[in-house]
Amino acid sequence: MPQAAALFHLHRFPDRHPWKLALLTLLRFCEMNPPGFKFELLHVDRHSGARRSRLTTPRGVIELPTFMPVGTLGTVKGLTTDQVLRTGAQILLGNTYHLALRPGADLIEELGGLHTFMDWSGPILTDSGGFQIFSLAKLANITEAGVTFRSHIDGSEMQLSPEQSVRIQQQLGSDIAMVLDHLIELPASSAEVEDANARTVRWAERCLKHHNLESQILFGIIQGGLDPVMRQQCATQLSELNFPGYAIGGLSVGESPTDMYAVIDTTTPHMPVEKPRYLMGVGKPEDLLQAIRRGVDMFDCVMPTRNGRNGMAFTDTGPLKMRNLVHRDDPNPIQPGIDSDYAHLSRAYLRHLFMAGEMLGPILLTIHNLTYYQSLMKQARQAIESDSFLDFFAERFHGWGLPSTPNGHPLG
Repeated sequence: MPQAAALFHLHRFPDRHPWKLALLTLLRFCEMNPPGFKFELLHVDRHSGARRSRLTTPRGVIELPTFMPVGTLGTVKGLTTDQVLRTGAQILLGNTYHLALRPGADLIEELGGLHTFMDWSGPILTDSGGFQIFSLAKLANITEAGVTFRSHIDGSEMQLSPEQSVRIQQQLGSDIAMVLDHLIELPASSAEVEDANARTVRWAERCLKHHNLESQILFGIIQGGLDPVMRQQCATQLSELNFPGYAIGGLSVGESPTDMYAVIDTTTPHMPVEKPRYLMGVGKPEDLLQAIRRGVDMFDCVMPTRNGRNGMAFTDTGPLKMRNLVHRDDPNPIQPGIDSDYAHLSRAYLRHLFMAGEMLGPILLTIHNLTYYQSLMKQARQAIESDSFLDFFAERFHGWGLPSTPNGHPLG
């Protein structure tokens, strides 16, 4: 064990000796990364910040960059877990707030945890409930102790503190848990951002002290609105707490793509290189590639599933609205060459399903979109490995009809 070796040699070196500092760092790393968890930075693209890495968990290996389908209530809407697995998904996301309300963390724990409950054997990440605090702001009262708000189901009062958020996630038994953070609406005043930022760091410290489940790692969440100084400050303060991974939160809440990319540019240089980086709630295919270009490893978003249920398909030539008349007699598949059991089905047939109100239409388009996102991640990983990510980036953006500049807008 590396811990045992470090402890054996620690006494041999005086204080502040480089080797003693290195051994103390190793011990701290081992404390924050329980047995079975390991992050490896395998390669960085020579011409960009894109990273090819790997996160090993007790329930499976996650090749990064990766996209996590959202299973808010213990299900990726409309699909079985076998169907989700066949799209190429390696890890799913569950929602702490929603699962705590219905069916309840106690029940899920009693029935063997979230993996058993939803029949998913791979890794699961659970969010902390911070985004729901933001989305239910009119029903919530935020204090230093935590948040008190009304259930969107029956109006009953619910309290969520950093400690309670961690406890619920430990009951759910996810592989990766998130600290409870204070997310605020943008734009916001400097005073509001600073207040939420400071509370996010204090809550992170409380989450860290309360977390004690060895089969689960805890990620910190960097806030700071659109203020580069606040982002850098939050990233630096959370890095000192030595979480096993870090997320960039507070984005995809109405800001422009240019502002979002600027925040990522500002934040990633202050995030630990040797830890996974997660951009929460993002997003469109082009946003994923823009973030990968800047050194982000993990993503989640409801877009591929929600848009699929509403008749939109993602492709290499841009999104298709499958209810449009142009697809009425089109014999072509949505995306030629995509690795899916249903890739051969025609656009005409899929349009027919939506126009007829058949439930199979949303199911098939959800499968297609998740498969497309996973294919995009796989191709990105391969491009990074061969130091050709920027070529891949430009090729995809050309197909989508978008400018392939770093800020998403044409130069000049």
